[in-house]
Amino acid sequence: MDDDTPTSDRDEESRPPEDSATDSPQSTEASRETDRPETDTADASDSSDPSSSSDTSDASDASDASDASERAESGEAVTAEDIDIRESIGPSDAEDGGVEDDASTDVSLDEVVLEDDDGDSRGLFDDLLSGEPIFENKEVLRPSYTPHELPHRTEQINQMATILVSALRGETPSNILIYGKTGTGKTASAKFVSQELESTSQKYDVPCEVEYINCEVTDTQYRVLAQLANKFIEKNFDIIENRLDRLEDLRTRVGESPAPLEDTSFDSVEAVEERIEQLETDREEMETVPMTGWPTDRVYSTFFDAVDYNERVVVIMLDEIDKLVEKSGDDTLYNLSRMNSELSNSRISIMGISNDLKFTDFLDPRVKSSLGEEEIVFPPYDANQLRDILQHRADVAFKGGALTDDVIPLCAAFAAQEHGDARRALDLLRTAGELAERGQADTVEEAHVRQAQDKIELDRVVEVVRTLPTQSKIVLFAIILLEKNGVRNINTGEVFNIYKRLCEEIDADILTQRRVTDLISELDMLGIVNAVVVSKGRYGRTKEISLSVPIDETEAVLLSDSRLGDIENAQPFVQARFDN
Repeated sequence: MDDDTPTSDRDEESRPPEDSATDSPQSTEASRETDRPETDTADASDSSDPSSSSDTSDASDASDASDASERAESGEAVTAEDIDIRESIGPSDAEDGGVEDDASTDVSLDEVVLEDDDGDSRGLFDDLLSGEPIFENKEVLRPSYTPHELPHRTEQINQMATILVSALRGETPSNILIYGKTGTGKTASAKFVSQELESTSQKYDVPCEVEYINCEVTDTQYRVLAQLANKFIEKNFDIIENRLDRLEDLRTRVGESPAPLEDTSFDSVEAVEERIEQLETDREEMETVPMTGWPTDRVYSTFFDAVDYNERVVVIMLDEIDKLVEKSGDDTLYNLSRMNSELSNSRISIMGISNDLKFTDFLDPRVKSSLGEEEIVFPPYDANQLRDILQHRADVAFKGGALTDDVIPLCAAFAAQEHGDARRALDLLRTAGELAERGQADTVEEAHVRQAQDKIELDRVVEVVRTLPTQSKIVLFAIILLEKNGVRNINTGEVFNIYKRLCEEIDADILTQRRVTDLISELDMLGIVNAVVVSKGRYGRTKEISLSVPIDETEAVLLSDSRLGDIENAQPFVQARFDN
C-alpha cells in the first residue's frame, strides 16, 4: 500500500490503544470538520475502526521488511523475526493492482496450496485418478478368484465330478486326496467343482454342502472341529427358524379350520404345538464352540450333533492338509474318516489338498487306507499352458489393447522356470499392470514385466529378512559387513568374530560359535546366504559363506529394526580389522 503518512503521524498510529480510546466522539467529529486532510490519520487512531490494526500492521511490516533488507545488504544476520510471512507467500492483490482490499489478503495457506489454476480444489489423489485406468477387473488376477473356466484342467475336474456325483444321489462319496506343487490349480479346481456341486444340489433340491477349511491357518484338531461345528450350528439355526415360521403359520390357519392338517404329518393342533416347543428347545440347547477352553471330546461331540441334526451329505475340503498332520498328527483325520459309521442322518466325505506328495507316509495305516480312496495328481503347467491361462484371465482383467504382444509370453516364461506356477504368473502379470498404471502408461510393456519380476523377488527377500529373530539378523549383518569390506569365501570363524563385536555394540547376548553355525545353516535353508562345507585338510572343515540376496536392500531392512538401528557404528571397527 502507498505510505504517505508523515513520520510524526506514523508515530501517532503506533501509540497504545488507550490514548485513542480516551478521545470523545465529539472531539473526533470536530477533528474531521476542521482538518479534512488528516481524516485518515484520525480514523486510524480510532479504536472503534477495525481497519486500524490492518493499516498499522502494513506500515510496520513495510518498515520491518526495509530494515531486514538493509541488514542483509550490509552482511548482518537476518533472524526469523525479520521474515515477513505474507511477503514470502507472495504479493497481495492490493500491491499488484494499486487498490487496497482487506478481503483479498485474507487467504488461508490451505487455499493457496490446494487450489489449481481453475480455482477448483485439488486433493491428494486427484492427479492419480486423472490417468486412464489399465485394469477392467483386477480381482480376476488374484489367487482367491475362482474362474468359470479352468484351461488344461478338464481331466482332473471331470475326475473329481465323477467321484462326487454320488453325493447328489444321497450316497457317501469316496474320500479324495489331491496332490500337486504350488500353483498347479488344485484349490481353484476343487472350489470350482464344489460350487458346481452345491448349485446342482439346489437345482434338484438335494441337501448337499461343501465346507472349506485352510489348514495352514486352522492347524489343530480343536480349531478344525470348532470351526466345522460352528458352521453347522449356524445352518441349523436357519433350519429351525424356517421350520418355526412354517409351523406357526400352520397353527394360525388350523385355528380357523382343521383342513390344512390333511396335507401334513400332524393329526392335531396339539401335535403342531408340541413340535414348535421341541424346536424352540433345540434352538436354546445349541451352543457355539469357543475357539479355546473346551475339552476336545466335548468339541467333537458338539460337531457330531450339529452335523447330524439334519439330513445332508457333507464334503469337507481340507486345503494344505499336510500342515494339519504336521502340527497336530492324524487324530483329526481319523475321527472324521470314522464318523460315517456313527452318523444316522448325515454322510461325510473328505477332500484333502496337499503340496507334499509324501505326507501320507506319516499317517496311521488305518487313516491312510480310508482317506486315500481316490487320488488325483495335478502336474505342473508348461509355458504354453501358462500362456493360455494368462490370456484367458487378461481378456477379463485388462481393457482392450492394454497389453503389448510380448507381455503374456514373458510372464509365462518366467513362471515356467519355477516349476510351472500359475499363481506366480498371475502375480507377475498383475504387478506389471500396477507398475504401468502407477507410471500412468497407456499399455503394459516388457519393461514393466521385468520390473515386476525384480519387485516380487525383492519383496520376498524383504519379508523373510524382516521377520528373522534378532540373533539371526545380527549374524546376517556380520556377513554383510564382511562382504562390504571385500572379504570373499567368508568362513564361520570370521562371522563369529564380527558377530561378537556387534552384540557388544547393542548389548545383546552372545551365543556360542556352534549356535551361530546353526543360525548360518538356517539362513542357508531360507535362501538368504549360500553356505558350503569345505575341507581345509589337516586344519579341519569349515563353511564358506556368501550372500544370495541384494546386499544394499538387505542391509536397509536390517537397519530398520529398532534394536539394530545404531549397529552401523560397528562398521569402522570391521574396516580397521581388515586394514591391519
